[in-house]
This record gives sequence, C-alpha cells and structure tokens, in this order.
Amino acid sequence: MSHELSSSRTALRICPLCEATCGLTLTIEGTRVTGARGDRDDVLSRGFICPKGASIGGLDADPDRLRAPLVHKNGRLTEASWSEAFDVIADTLPALAQEHGQQAVGVVLGNPNVHTMAGALYPSALLSALRTRSLFTASTLDQMPKHVSSGLLFGDPNAIAVPDLDRTDHLLLLGANPLESNGSLCTAPDFPGRLRALRRRGGTLTVVDPRRTRTARLADRHVAIRPGTDALLLAALTHVLFEEKLTATGALAGHVEGIDETADAVKEFTPEAVAGACDMEAATIRTIARELAAARTAAVYGRIGSCTVEHGTLASWLVDVLNILTGNLDRPGGALFPLSATARTPRPAAPGKGFALGRWTSRVSGHPEAKGELPISALAEEIETPGEGRIRALIVLAANPVLSAPDGDRLDRALAGLDFMVVVDPYLGETSRHADVVLPPPPPSQSAHFDFAFNAFAVRNQVRYTRPAVPLGAGLLDESEILARLVLAVSGMHGAAPSTVDTVVIDRMLTRAVADPHSPVHGRVPAELSAALTGRTGPERRLDLMLRLGPYGEGFGADPEGLTLERLLAHPHGIDLGPLRPRIPEVLATRSGRVELLPAPIAADLPRLRRALADRHGPDALLLVGRRHLRSNNSWMHNIAELSGGSNACTLQMHSADAARLGLADGAPATVASDGGAVTVPVEIDDGVRIGVVSLPHGWGHDRPGTRLSLAAAHPGVNVNQLLDGSRLDPLSGTAVLNGIPVTVTPAAAAGAPPGM
Repeated sequence: MSHELSSSRTALRICPLCEATCGLTLTIEGTRVTGARGDRDDVLSRGFICPKGASIGGLDADPDRLRAPLVHKNGRLTEASWSEAFDVIADTLPALAQEHGQQAVGVVLGNPNVHTMAGALYPSALLSALRTRSLFTASTLDQMPKHVSSGLLFGDPNAIAVPDLDRTDHLLLLGANPLESNGSLCTAPDFPGRLRALRRRGGTLTVVDPRRTRTARLADRHVAIRPGTDALLLAALTHVLFEEKLTATGALAGHVEGIDETADAVKEFTPEAVAGACDMEAATIRTIARELAAARTAAVYGRIGSCTVEHGTLASWLVDVLNILTGNLDRPGGALFPLSATARTPRPAAPGKGFALGRWTSRVSGHPEAKGELPISALAEEIETPGEGRIRALIVLAANPVLSAPDGDRLDRALAGLDFMVVVDPYLGETSRHADVVLPPPPPSQSAHFDFAFNAFAVRNQVRYTRPAVPLGAGLLDESEILARLVLAVSGMHGAAPSTVDTVVIDRMLTRAVADPHSPVHGRVPAELSAALTGRTGPERRLDLMLRLGPYGEGFGADPEGLTLERLLAHPHGIDLGPLRPRIPEVLATRSGRVELLPAPIAADLPRLRRALADRHGPDALLLVGRRHLRSNNSWMHNIAELSGGSNACTLQMHSADAARLGLADGAPATVASDGGAVTVPVEIDDGVRIGVVSLPHGWGHDRPGTRLSLAAAHPGVNVNQLLDGSRLDPLSGTAVLNGIPVTVTPAAAAGAPPGM
C-alpha cells in the first residue's frame, strides 16, 4: 500500500443519506473512513451535520454489505463473478421479454436512486432499452401527489415550489417534521437552524400535525389536527380568503386563470363545516387564514403527512392555491421554483404540452398511470394474476417494497413466484433475498456524488460535486458501470464497453441541443462539441455536458464565465449561484401558458372531499400515523450500529388517556390491527400524540429468513405497512394511503417480548 493510502487524510463528500445533501469532511485512515464532520466551507450546509452523516463510516464498513455479486444456483444465492452475473442476465431477460412481451418485465425504483449519481443517470436508459410501461417507484409511497398537482397547475410535474425559508416572515407547515427528517422536497441543510432563525427575526411558524413533534414544539402555534383531514383544513383556509376578500395575487395576476371557479369550488368548505371533521375550532381556522393573508411574506409547505392520505393530491394542490391567492408564489420570502445547474436552459415563455394523467392503466385493477408510473400497491397483483402482460421478471434498483409498500406478506409471496429477478442493492434484505442475481454497488466513500434531483428543490441555488474519497475496492464495480452493463445486458449489447451507454446518451443530447433554436449550441456540429467535453468517466462527461448546456453554463464558448465541470472541480466546496428568484412565466408548460388554478381532474375529485365533511369518528376510534426518526431513513439504515438504539426504536406511541382506556401500560405489548393484518409491538406512552391517534415508524420488520442484516434482525421491529391491504389509494396519484388509517389496539398476550422490543 502506498504511503498516501496508509496515512491519515481528509476528503470532501456530499452526504447521500437524506435530502439535506450536507457537505462532509471525511477522515480517512488508509482506505477506511474513520470519522465525519460537517464541511464548514460548504456553500449550502455551512458545517451542519446530523447523526446520519456522522455515521457514514459505519455505513461504509458495515460487515453485512455485499462485496461480490450473488447468483441463484442450486437453490441458494452464492457469490459469483461480475461476468457470470451479467451473463445470466443477458441470457435470461431478453429471451423472457421476447417470449412474453415487454410488459412482462417490470422495474421498481427505490428512494436511494435519487441519492446517487448513477441512480439519476441510468434508469431512463434502462427503461428505454426494456420498452416497458410496468414501472413502479417509491414515489407512490411518498411525493407523487405533489408531482401530480404541480403538473396540473403548472404543466410540469417537476415544477415544485419550495418555501424561501431564509427570507419568509410566516411559514405554515403541514404534515412535516423537518427537525427529525431534515426536510423533503425542500433541500435545506440545517432546517432546524433555519426555522429558529425565522423565529429570531420575528417571523411566525405554525405547525399542523397530530403529534407534538420536535418541530411542533418549536412553533408559535401547534394545531393537532385529526389525521388525514389536511385537505379539508386547506380548503377552509382558501374559503376564508375568498369570503373575507383577502386574496391578492400580486405579480401573478396576469398569469393565473380559474380564480372565480376556484372560489365557487370551495364555497361549501367553511371553517364551521370542516371543524368537526378536522377536530379544530372554526375560529382557529379563520385566524390562521387571516394571519397568512396579513403576513408581509409567507409560505405554505406540506409534506408526507399531507401527501400519503386519502386526499393527498387535493391537499398538495391547495398548498399552492394558498400560496397563489396570497401573492406568495414566485416571490422572495414566499414559495419559489429553484433553478438547478443541470436544468434545461430557460426558454421564452410560451404555452406547452401540459400534463396528462391516465395515458395507460394497470392491467389488473385499471389504475391510471401518473408521471409514467403505476401504483406500487398494485405490484403484487400484477405478478400474481395470470394473463397476457403478467409481470414475470423484475428489475429492482435500490428498493425494498416488501417493507415499504402495503401488505408486504402478499408481495413477499408474489416475488417468490417470479420467473426471474435482478436486484441492485448493497444488502441482502427482505426484497433482494428473492433475487436470482444481486449486483452490489460500492460504499458511498468510493462513489462520486452530484445531486441531480435535490438541487431542483434546494432553498438556495448552488452546485457541488465530489469525486470518490476512497479508491474503488478490489473486486467492486462502480455503480455507474453496474447500471451501464445492466442496460447493455437487457438491450442485446451484452459485452460492449460500458462507456457505450454514456456515448449514446451524449450523442442523443447533443443532437437534440443543436436542433433546438433556443439552445446555445444551435446549429453546431455534435461531434465537435462531444470532443470538447472533459471528465475522467462517462458520468463526468455527461455532467460536464449538462452543466455547459444548463442555465448557468458556458454553452461551449457562448459564455466564457459560465459553468463547466473543470470550473466546478476548482471549487471543491461548491459554487453559490444566489438566492431563489421569481421565474414565472418561464416555468409554465400548461397548454394555456398560464397557471391553471382549477384543473379538470382536481375539480372532478372535489366531490369526494365534500363527502369527507360528514366523516365523524367515535370517541373510541383510533387513527394510525407514521413518524420519522432523526437517526433512521427507511428500511436499510437499521443495520448501522452507530444509529441503533435510543429513540430509534419501533414502538407504538399513544396518549396516556388512550392507553388507560385500553388497559395498556408503557412498554406493554399491544396488538394493532387494520385492513391488511395485525402486528404486535411495545407501547410507548407519549402525551405529545393527540388523543385518538397512535404512531408507528416505517421501515421496520426485519424478521424474515434468508436476509443478511444481522443487527437489524436482532432488533426487527414490526412492519407498519402490513396493516394495509393496498386498497386505500389517492385516486389521482395512485399513492398509498399510509396515514390516517383506522386501527384497533388491544393488549397482546404476554407470551414473551414482542418483536419491537
């Protein structure tokens, strides 16, 4: 080993473990990460770090990480060479698609895909090669309602406005706990510090959440709403703005249509009408609306708690309606559209193609697609149900739907019946244990990092890139090479150089760019432009191309001061591109070229919300909500020693009054039952949970055989999503209803400790 690799050194790395994307300074001994601290010079995070980022060395060195491919042979998964693994894929998948049709091959994309460079760059090429519409992702367990509402309002499902946290005077936050989650669809390192700064400068924070979370405890006002009724509250706030003539669209006035129609659509949602369903005082609702309208600047922000409910798309739509009607959308201190360095160069304002739902439907239940995806809740039935187009093979990229999707037991059985399954995953977990081939990516320290997805949701425009901090380990393949070789294996090009995929993508991008009259390279020769690209790898060359053609790019000489990969590498802590700025009308892609405030699919779904006005729950009813832990992020982080124990535990939180009524004590086992089944879990008395609500964290249930997650298996917890049967969906987005679920809770037989203990 060289002296350089054996001595202690530091290296920069953007944290890939949550949406905050904090800059890290890693301490490295030889090739081992021995410590991590916040990078004080990082242009976005300024030294902030959370427990997850501090534990990245433990994630890197986890002994349960797979370090060689696994191939199913003689009834078990055994280590194999990379060549053997890809040979098996190339020999099997194309033949299966040829025999049974392209829709017989499904693809599942998990949350970690948006946290890696490769996960952002290669899935589109994979889907193009497969020519399948059988796509399922974690979006329909999370944020798809926001994509759908944004697509309908603005014509672009990725045009998502984020709260201008550093300049706003008033923040209304629903269904989010950023002091635990670090934020979502709002990339904001040190979210807690930003909220405290809001309070220090005299601003107001209102938190709507059925639990008195750490975020709620920081607020000026905490509203303990009944779970699942966010859309009713938001509709009532909108009603008050119209009724009391508090609307003022400001600079948006000439860019919005459908205001009068929206006023008519919310007439029935008076504060008095929704108060019973929301379990709130009508006067409180009116006060919140008036304060929102009176604030100098304000932003409404809703997240997973308001998305994964029965009216998730309507709630997401109403968040933006409130921002629009108060004149706070697209203005400093309100909610603005970030402009990432790899976005398309802004085009002149003009009508676009708009956004359509239901361009195709799922085979069995006829669920409409949204943003090219089908509900992941429908995956099991698409595998189980015989007939033409049945999914017989699955490619799973960094996903664990056995734990993350409803009714994991059913999906577990369905996966066992597949003809073939390929998984890209560093662990042998609850889903990957069914695979015929497992392809493990390297640890984070050995991978380059650029946040293609999260820069588009950042509260400040900036750009950062880090090369691998540690050389690739012996016998490992870079994740980009793994995915490129997977694309080649399924497309009939097995054995070609992995760089072929990047070359093809670059050629296609340049061909489109030179034909675009609004592009800085219009009319130029693609081959000459390709030759000018820099970078050590195909992904770096692709990044260089996107930076050059992006809104801050040098455009291959059109702007000598613009961005390139070389300039970015010269700024290892990133480049600050300035605060968010107003961008309407350039973001609009609706057919009208305006914000369409009451799109037809939204109007058609409002009668369902009106019916919810009559919903009442008895005094003994219980509703289930999820929760986040600061030291956890979905199912795959329960195997890290540094993050286990303490508050990071699988317990059923409930109010002492409910516990007393049910005969339950703190730590006692309880059985929780709902549509999909029952689980037994220890009780945690917490009067921060409102009466009538119980809370279970997601991502647990590590008790299935055949996995290699030793620490997680020792403290398995229970799978909250096993309580769901998959029948509860938000119809517009296909998103599973994970919050506001009616449950029963009873004392469990005291025959040993429950799995969560």
